[in-house]
Amino acid sequence: MQAFFEKRESLLLFLAARTRCMATAEDLIQDLYLKLAAMDAGTDVRAPSALLYRMAANLMIDHVRSTQRSSRRAGQWRMETRALLSGEDIVDEPAADEVVVAKERVRQLAEAVAALPPQMGRAFRLHKLEGMSQADTAQAMGVSVKMIEQHIQAAIRNLSQRLRT
Repeated sequence: MQAFFEKRESLLLFLAARTRCMATAEDLIQDLYLKLAAMDAGTDVRAPSALLYRMAANLMIDHVRSTQRSSRRAGQWRMETRALLSGEDIVDEPAADEVVVAKERVRQLAEAVAALPPQMGRAFRLHKLEGMSQADTAQAMGVSVKMIEQHIQAAIRNLSQRLRT
């Protein structure tokens, strides 16, 4: 167990580099700790580092296989529950989970746009949502085209930042 605590950061980086996801690496490190805790305390290990890295690699392989199985199962379920005609979906609708996610993203975007400062929000709505040109937006708002460009750039930065969190 001592070797685990000494090598924890290295093992975490090892897993993160291979999974390309720090959260997944953290989960795998937790699984590794649980497996080590379940081992017999009297077990003599000649090369603890090698054992730790082998166990971590095996946990990662198990995780990848599990994810692949889950993905195949979900895809197969979708294919079995969709009505097909000559291999094409009869109903041209997205899956229910995709609809829920999309509605949530639209709600978040609407809230973020509503939270923009008044002039910035109006410029963004007229140009991006209503499709007006920058010149027409500037004329409608009684400001210069340059000001509209600045409002739109600031709005996009603001929205991007807000939607990332």
